[in-house]
Amino acid sequence: MVSLVDSASDEKVGSRIKFEEFTDEKTLLSYNAFGSKQMKIKVLEVSDENPVLQWKFGDRVKVTKILVTVKHLTTQEIEEGEFNIEEIELELSEKRHYSSTNRWIPVNEIKNGYVTRPYHTRLISDAAALDYIVF
Repeated sequence: MVSLVDSASDEKVGSRIKFEEFTDEKTLLSYNAFGSKQMKIKVLEVSDENPVLQWKFGDRVKVTKILVTVKHLTTQEIEEGEFNIEEIELELSEKRHYSSTNRWIPVNEIKNGYVTRPYHTRLISDAAALDYIVF
């Protein structure tokens, strides 16, 4: 009898990942209100600051640079842009006297270097307010 799940073949292939390491692509994508664009955010740089109230909020990192990839679903055109969130936050504070960015992201919400969908708005809110991103 031949087994469909052969552990020897897993060792030979070497490309298999554990189920815990698997990330569904859908959890990394967010869509605009019209469903015509999708966005994916990759973390490029994090701050070495220690999070306050770690006992209350858990393990978090402060994101400083991101790479935003926007795909236009109608034309299949892809746009990419690198943003220094820290500088954008300072610029918005100077121009409009407020900033809405919360750059602290839970460590378990970053999968394979990409931020999961619920935290996209948090990271791009200031860039959108300054019209750097139109999504």
